[in-house]
Amino acid sequence: MSATLRVAMWSGPRNISTAMMRAWENRDDCEVVDEPLYAHYLAATGAEHPARDEVIAAGNPDWRQVVDLLTGPAPHGSPIWYQKHMCHHLLPDISLEWIDRLNNILLIRDPHEVVASYLRTRDTVSAEEIGLPQQLALFQHLERVTGSAPLVIDSGDFLAAPEAHLRAICSHLNIPFSEKMLSWPAGPRDSDGVWAPHWYHAVWKSTGFGKPHPERRPTLTGLAADVAAQCQPIYQQLHTHRLQV
Repeated sequence: MSATLRVAMWSGPRNISTAMMRAWENRDDCEVVDEPLYAHYLAATGAEHPARDEVIAAGNPDWRQVVDLLTGPAPHGSPIWYQKHMCHHLLPDISLEWIDRLNNILLIRDPHEVVASYLRTRDTVSAEEIGLPQQLALFQHLERVTGSAPLVIDSGDFLAAPEAHLRAICSHLNIPFSEKMLSWPAGPRDSDGVWAPHWYHAVWKSTGFGKPHPERRPTLTGLAADVAAQCQPIYQQLHTHRLQV
């Protein structure tokens, strides 16, 4: 590969996005970056997240400067640059044109599962906080610009057949598959965001992708049920475009 291949994986929270980052980082030809727009998101919204001040200090709250880096060459001259992004970090003040220079993949998960997982560590939840509306807007933008639907990966399907999905993703990107993507050493990484001690406990213990999520949906009530119901049609719309292997 003569030029940098920039792979942007756009997910919501409480998905397999960090495990996916581990898989790509374990390749010999790939650098990764962990949620580079997080500092801007926190600075702009005032959201109270764990390690908020540390995230802003360690990152760059100027999204334009971040974008300049994300659309440039990968660190250390690596041929592949994997970018782990959260859809809810795409605030209205961020233009989307720069994203057209990336190879974009959307990572989705049933919102009932997302909401149930999210509320184990947060007191409240909204559709915007789990990123489904932003993910749909990004999907529509990419479809309009490219003339075809972007690649969509459903985490439930992925966990049922990780190797088949990774092979298909690599084929889509016209790069060789690496067996190293299927397992990795346990523990933290220098590439992990400073928020990792608050969120990455399971990933730090992992050495590969976990088992598929149970088919039975979690029981939700009140606001949680309302948010999941609000997001379900969006999820279903994206789900119809998912990669099937």
